[in-house]
Amino acid sequence: MSESRTRSGSRSHRRVAAAVDAVCAVAADSDATTLDEVVASIADERRREIEIASARLGPGVCGQRRFYPDRDVIVLATALPAREHTLAHELGHIVFDHEGVPASEVVLEASDDLIAYMLSQRAHQRIVDDGADELAEWEAETFAAMLMTRLRVFNSRGAGVSVLRFDEALG
Repeated sequence: MSESRTRSGSRSHRRVAAAVDAVCAVAADSDATTLDEVVASIADERRREIEIASARLGPGVCGQRRFYPDRDVIVLATALPAREHTLAHELGHIVFDHEGVPASEVVLEASDDLIAYMLSQRAHQRIVDDGADELAEWEAETFAAMLMTRLRVFNSRGAGVSVLRFDEALG
């Protein structure tokens, strides 16, 4: 597990916008126009699989990033009202390399419900203990909002990738 680069920083819209720009550049290079395609592009760029799964998660938990030695898994709650936004939020955690709980530390042989409960309880306790996740959550949420706006804009104007390239040229 790598150490989060968030700990020493403060809230910066510029940092988040730069991350969105980088993600959109990777997406344009692979002609990705949907969020699922963007996630796959980022996985290819990182040379590290990002699996998208769904499961019944604990109360109030919409999504989770699970860190494994060989891959990341984004777990989305079943019957999620805002799948795309939650997926973008969890992708933000991956892009910013926020600390997560290594799945091997939490999971031995357990049901999906128990796994979700244990992860949400541990994450909640970390927030209570030191507040370190506050900035990571802000970054992921801001990233998701900016990325979803960019995707909507360049997909609504016709050929998404050509619009993205034009936007890149304009800065």
